[in-house]
Amino acid sequence: TYSSVVSRDSMRIAFLLAALNDLDVQTADIGNAYLNAPTKEQVYTTAGPEFGPELQGRLIIIVRALYGLKSSGAAWRSHLANTLHTMGFQSCLADPDIWFRAACKLNGEKYYEYLLVYVDDILVISHDPTKVLTRLSEYYRLKDGCSKPERYLGAAVKEWHFPHDPVKTRWALSSEQYVKEAVKNIEEYLA
Repeated sequence: TYSSVVSRDSMRIAFLLAALNDLDVQTADIGNAYLNAPTKEQVYTTAGPEFGPELQGRLIIIVRALYGLKSSGAAWRSHLANTLHTMGFQSCLADPDIWFRAACKLNGEKYYEYLLVYVDDILVISHDPTKVLTRLSEYYRLKDGCSKPERYLGAAVKEWHFPHDPVKTRWALSSEQYVKEAVKNIEEYLA
């Protein structure tokens, strides 16, 4: 029933690798992720009125990992892992939710592409992350397409350029909004 997720420390290191190797970063969210994976156990239920009069009251078999089932997170992670292996990625030993594969820039320079997974939130670090996400979209529906990250794992993400080197992209991460929301929730709870 266990399903791991990428750690914040790994995410920070990944943004550092992006900056050091002049790699681009894009993110995407996989739509209805769990419903892509088959269930790992047999689950039966009785169809309710939402199934229509012809099926209502009948016994039905659940074949997809529904949100709320104990094993759905693990089923989804296993399904996504199989997809990433098919795409040539392998899981990192230090953090199994960082996936990487060897790649080559147009100028012939070799590097590694990285894909970070937090359940259904995907962060791609590559010379051409759109290409990776386009391939991933052959397997899954990506909500709202892919874009530069503005937020990941609760941290605000921003591209940063130093005045003395305006071409090179660095990445800044801030937990300010996350902390403000947490304090607000605590204040509301105590009120």
